[in-house]
Amino acid sequence: MVRGKWFPMGTDISEALSIRQAVFGTAADALDAAAQQVVVYREGRPVGSARLYWADGAFRLDKLGVLPEERDKGFGDLLIRLLLFKALTHNASLIALDTPAETRGFFAKYGFQDDGEQNGLIHMHILGENVQLSHCGGNCASCANRTEECVPKALRG
Repeated sequence: MVRGKWFPMGTDISEALSIRQAVFGTAADALDAAAQQVVVYREGRPVGSARLYWADGAFRLDKLGVLPEERDKGFGDLLIRLLLFKALTHNASLIALDTPAETRGFFAKYGFQDDGEQNGLIHMHILGENVQLSHCGGNCASCANRTEECVPKALRG
């Protein structure tokens, strides 16, 4: 079973931090006090995490990482969709992130646009009105063309 769990500000984020340490080699920082964390679990074990916070007029996605042995199974896709959904529930008009050049394509497929590079990171953004959480952007409930691709890879049986 795959599930996601949100950790609001002020709660124990040790599971998110363990993923962050394993993926990025970094520990807690000052932004954690102002961020909501999300952890994705597979069979009860944390396999990926990310955080969402408000800064400089935008919701910021940060520290999105999946354990190396769990990559290419759709957990990154699930994390980004959870982050975008959460930002939209807070009426996000702008969502931004900084990412290494090698992961630019991952975020671009969700509609993030390049804003240039600084200090080895690509700055990217998407307007809230342009976020599409479904693969096709349509109304899934009445879709006559539903396929396996409509269900995020991590949630398929």
